[in-house]
Amino acid sequence: MESNLLINGDCLVELKKLSDNSIDLIFADPPYWMRTTGKLKRVEGSDYDGVDDEWDKFGSLPEYEQFTTEWLKECYRVLKKDGSIWVIGGLQCIYTIGAIMLNLGFWFINDVIWHKSNPTPNFLGTRLNNSHETLIWATKSSKSNYHFNYKTAKELNVDQNGIFTNIDKKQMGSIWKMPVSSGNERLKDGEGKKLHSTQKPEQLLYRVIAISSQLGDIVLDPFGGTMTTATIAKRMGRRFISIEKEKKYFDFGKKRVEETEAQIGPIEQATFDVKPPKVTIKDMIENDVLKIGDWFLVKNSKEFASLRADGKLDYNGNAYDIHTCAALIKGVKADRLNGFDHWFIRKPDGDVSLSDLREQMRSKITKNE
Repeated sequence: MESNLLINGDCLVELKKLSDNSIDLIFADPPYWMRTTGKLKRVEGSDYDGVDDEWDKFGSLPEYEQFTTEWLKECYRVLKKDGSIWVIGGLQCIYTIGAIMLNLGFWFINDVIWHKSNPTPNFLGTRLNNSHETLIWATKSSKSNYHFNYKTAKELNVDQNGIFTNIDKKQMGSIWKMPVSSGNERLKDGEGKKLHSTQKPEQLLYRVIAISSQLGDIVLDPFGGTMTTATIAKRMGRRFISIEKEKKYFDFGKKRVEETEAQIGPIEQATFDVKPPKVTIKDMIENDVLKIGDWFLVKNSKEFASLRADGKLDYNGNAYDIHTCAALIKGVKADRLNGFDHWFIRKPDGDVSLSDLREQMRSKITKNE
């Protein structure tokens, strides 16, 4: 399918031109239908430039629901069976969008809270400061084998305590704290005013694309705006299709994408999620890493087991695989533990962990490939 397309047009028209089951990842930042009225004043009395653009105005809830249903139907059609979609919205729209997605057959993976570290204040002081937006991450069905770079997500998880060490990297959670677009990243028009009222931060798109796609995937944005999605997709070595109706945004965004160069590193390649070569106990016996009769012991236990020719362990006259035997000796409730994490092999020069021996063999395999 043709990709790396920037399309100046209505997504309800342009989406129909895309092939069925052709898109790997969709990021959608649709109109929120903010329903703002009157002028909002800052504390010092100046006007606040909020979202009052024509493209965000709808006559009624049924009209907004119809619009949302139409573009989501097309997204469902073009998304690959194992692809995924992210939709972002505020409290005014995300519940409406979510209900429509469920009715269309989308399967929710996560809802993610984008916690804005520098939100716009509530100038009137009449309600809580609105400091977050919600993202829905979904697939076409519960059976979709969607792409998730789990270990890459851990590498990007710096929200809580700054930069983690290799030892204490934690699972990425569903609350992402990052600032709104500002400074040099915020695009300005010819008069120096912000170009787009809802421009999303590059860091947000970087994270979405990094954890839910791979090099060469096609990333679609039906509401391209200033082309943040296309810009980050290109930078990360993905292909892209971005649709934007407003010519002003399109022209600025097109220039932005054209000036972007690919910057491919470990995150973009998801090297952290590359699975190491599979190594079994039998493989280790065949390569003389282990020998029949080797004594296996669990740390802090006086119990021993001996290695059999079939790769199992002889323990008290019975044969067990390394995982079941580890759980038995440690006396845990689980039937199995990861034996590579618990066994040590008795050697003349000292005990050696089974995990270390496996990694040594993996390194040899990798060098020989």
